[in-house]
Amino acid sequence: MPNFNTIRNDFPLLAREIHGKPLVYLDSGATTQKPQAVIDKINYFYTQINSNIHRAVHHLSSLSTEEYEASRQTVANFINAKSTAEIIFTKGTTDAINLVAFSFGEKFINEGDEILISEIEHHSNIVPWQLLCERKKAILKVIPVDDNADIIMEEFVKRLSAKTKLVAIAQVSNAFGTIHPIKEIIKKAHKIGAKVLIDGAQGIQHLKTDVQELDCDFYAFSGHKIYAENGIGVLYGKEELLAQMPPYQGGGDMIAQVTFTGTTYAELPLKFEAGTSNYVGAASIAESIRYISEIGLENIEKYENELLAYAEEKLLKIEGLKIYGTAQQKSSAISFMIKDIHPMDAGMILDKLGIAVRTGSHCVQPGMLRFGLTGTIRASLAFYNNKADIDALYNGLLKVKMMLS
Repeated sequence: MPNFNTIRNDFPLLAREIHGKPLVYLDSGATTQKPQAVIDKINYFYTQINSNIHRAVHHLSSLSTEEYEASRQTVANFINAKSTAEIIFTKGTTDAINLVAFSFGEKFINEGDEILISEIEHHSNIVPWQLLCERKKAILKVIPVDDNADIIMEEFVKRLSAKTKLVAIAQVSNAFGTIHPIKEIIKKAHKIGAKVLIDGAQGIQHLKTDVQELDCDFYAFSGHKIYAENGIGVLYGKEELLAQMPPYQGGGDMIAQVTFTGTTYAELPLKFEAGTSNYVGAASIAESIRYISEIGLENIEKYENELLAYAEEKLLKIEGLKIYGTAQQKSSAISFMIKDIHPMDAGMILDKLGIAVRTGSHCVQPGMLRFGLTGTIRASLAFYNNKADIDALYNGLLKVKMMLS
């Protein structure tokens, strides 16, 4: 097992102080901090090889293009895609889901068709499907969850039918930490001919993901959730599906030939990468993948599970504290409330103590309503956290109680 206390030193921002207190960063579900290796890669790109890709024969453009396409190969290898043609660089998870909602929707969704999502999806895995259903007169159906925030599989099966064309589900709930049984969901969906999109924004950095083993049709994730730069993401799609889907956006780099009488499109994956891509962001994803691969995702998962167990046990010692999201299979997010204390008030006091948590609905308003909430306090962990961070949160919450109860 790697020494995670030493690894923590790879993240320079974690060494700073907030309001004169050592930073305790417990908001990695919103965005992860960046290791020095990724920061150095971004700096190297801008100071040594920065040039637009695919559009020139000069040396810097060639180097930049090589880095960009090598990054695509790194991503393909990391999630075990069949080929780089199945890896599309996007602005992030939200952009990737919108791409599928528009492009897959235009090709395969018709009036009366049905799309299934869970009750605790992030807004970015709800609203694009609502827009699609409005546009195509399709029907959005919701799979309920139980009191632990686990999908009720019997209800999922009941909602599957010949009309179901797509199931869109998170690998891991950002609000409640639930690890959904996506392999089983994919199998059941495929039996009735439906396709499946997995929102991997909260899974890619915590769990080893093999898209061929899962047999998912689409998988989306964001760079900034996997220790890389903001404004870059990935959509994996099965090549046979992507080949049939129309372009999501038009512009440079996604074309083969343009005339005023018609346009033909580039081969995959460029067909879906209109305009100047975030080539520096792509290189940062590849660097972050190299970084976490050296540590080992299995080691990361084991360590984060130990931290999660320690944190839940510790926090439940606080009188009046209730955790929402108690699934047996969970990842590194703890969503909780303290009786009679507003999450925002708690968050502001914790901030003064140097402790960064997220408060609010976490872009999961329907999921919050399922539990009779408007929001929670969420502590989300990464492998650069340690037990001292949890202890600081515990002591900070005791102070919150003392001040507000």
